[in-house]
Amino acid sequence: MDSTNLAELTGNIATVGYGLGTLGPGIGLGILIGKTVEGMARQPEVANRLFTTMFIGVAFVEVLALLGLVTGFLFT
Repeated sequence: MDSTNLAELTGNIATVGYGLGTLGPGIGLGILIGKTVEGMARQPEVANRLFTTMFIGVAFVEVLALLGLVTGFLFT
């Protein structure tokens, strides 16, 4: 009986993990920006403060995404 591989898996499975790791920051950005826009619509007088706070939050969330990207390059 001849056994042949129908599909061959090559590469590092960690690459898939790092790719999936970008889903968290993507979802986080969507929630963060969506809630900020919702807050601006409800109370336009605090839009500047919400906008500033949103950008600080976006910076922290993006750091997580960049860490995943850099880790993917270092260990694959």
